[in-house]
Amino acid sequence: MSIFESKKLGEMAVGTKIVVYGVLGIWTFIVLFPLYWVLITSFKLPIAVSGGPFYLPFVDFLPSLHAWSYIFFDLGNDTFRPYFNSVVVAVFSTLLVMITGSLAAYALSRFTFRPRLLTILIFILAVALVIVLVAALGVNWLIAVTVGVALAVIGAGMFRRTPSPTLGNPDILFWMISQRIFPPVVAAIPIYVMFQQVRLLDTHVALILTYTAVNLPIVVWLMYDFFVSIPKDLEESAELDGASRIRIFFEIILPLSKPGLVATSLLVLIFSWNEYLLALFLSTANAQTMPLLVAAQNATRGPQWWYMSVLIIIMIVPVILLALVLQRFIAKGLLVGAVKG
Repeated sequence: MSIFESKKLGEMAVGTKIVVYGVLGIWTFIVLFPLYWVLITSFKLPIAVSGGPFYLPFVDFLPSLHAWSYIFFDLGNDTFRPYFNSVVVAVFSTLLVMITGSLAAYALSRFTFRPRLLTILIFILAVALVIVLVAALGVNWLIAVTVGVALAVIGAGMFRRTPSPTLGNPDILFWMISQRIFPPVVAAIPIYVMFQQVRLLDTHVALILTYTAVNLPIVVWLMYDFFVSIPKDLEESAELDGASRIRIFFEIILPLSKPGLVATSLLVLIFSWNEYLLALFLSTANAQTMPLLVAAQNATRGPQWWYMSVLIIIMIVPVILLALVLQRFIAKGLLVGAVKG
């Protein structure tokens, strides 16, 4: 009998097991080796890093707490402030984007929207006018926004009966997710100028609002699928009992969407936790986050891999612990909506 022929139904043959587990073992090694390398590098002295490669502690090199001591206890090193900034920005931006994104996704899954193309064009022109007034003419941003809103409302009212093509919910969803297609650097300079005008550069508020706007399309796109999979009969029964839409959303829809909420929240939290480019533009010292601190270890003497490794470890440990604690919700969340019919 061939080693690739199974003896029992539903059980892999010996040869198949060797191939499958061999491939999985190689892939596991490829995934985990960089983490192992970062870990042992954090316990190396500079001479051991530059004179390597050394792989095994106490065999190839003598471990040292030099880098850990510098990161946590050196008086001239400020690690806790960027770490605190990352926690504040990631947590609050995640909470804000999950609330707004879930509400938007629920509305798109339950109501039909027909925005007119002409109205959208008027709104875009009003936004462009505000930008010109603030950036080119130096008008106060509050006055410019007030003028832009007033003109948009007046323009929409004037052309309300003018024939114009209309869009639907699928168009809105596609437009939202299309915002993630563009590279972030395209919007970095306009965002910088905007927060410079309102004097919010190098603040938690600027980073929280920016991360909320950047991650909003992801939340809407993912949560829309979760809400669509929930039967509308439950909401109709609650409406017959006198429940409002808001109450239905918070007391029925959100509890039933818990796996999706957890999976999406963790994904958005990781994006905010690891974001570098926008933080580089919007923060300098007061609101500096951990990715910027890691990049700062590339000093005039070259990359200081030993310090960088310590910072990377303390960055990834909280995310790994969260993933382990919430893994059962994440698994359910990723599977919801995967099979339909």
